[in-house]
Amino acid sequence: MSKSILLPYYRDGVIEAGCDEAGRGCLAGPVIAAAVILPPGFKNELLNDSKKLTRRQRLALRPVIENEAISWALGIASNEEIDKLNILNASFVAMNRAVNNLAITPGYLLIDGNRFRPETNIPFSCMVKGDGRFSSIAAASVLAKTYRDEFMEMIHNEFPLYEWDKNKGYPTKKHREAIAVAGISKYHRLSFRLLDEQLRLQF
Repeated sequence: MSKSILLPYYRDGVIEAGCDEAGRGCLAGPVIAAAVILPPGFKNELLNDSKKLTRRQRLALRPVIENEAISWALGIASNEEIDKLNILNASFVAMNRAVNNLAITPGYLLIDGNRFRPETNIPFSCMVKGDGRFSSIAAASVLAKTYRDEFMEMIHNEFPLYEWDKNKGYPTKKHREAIAVAGISKYHRLSFRLLDEQLRLQF
């Protein structure tokens, strides 16, 4: 794993919260966002964009982030909300919920990605690939990813055919084949293309 040098802040002297989400590209399940306010001087050699970490590394980092953060919180948008709002807007909803759930109101938000629609008056900046650039966004990416993975592993027990314990709801071949055979579950996103063109959905 190549080590990324993460920046501790974007604006000095301001309480910043980093925000990121997980699950945008999935066929099933919610999108889960996290907001994290790290203390000044926070450093961890392992911290990086969650996509560049192993599952074991992410799970090792999570309690460190939770214990050392000034404040952290999650926000969730369900698959029903994703279908109603579309995935981009649902991601904004989840991130706003995470920010609103913080115990401390930050003075600035660092948003992973290139777009955001705030529901507060807190100023913000969108950071493309911010989870590989800023510590607070990287920390948020770890929390969002680990909590969403745990949710998908939990509902896997309800619908084991889809193998959500392995694919976490992403569009793998086996996931789509299971949809073709068994149909959809209450957790699937109806607004997404759930099948490859050569597969036919069974009702």
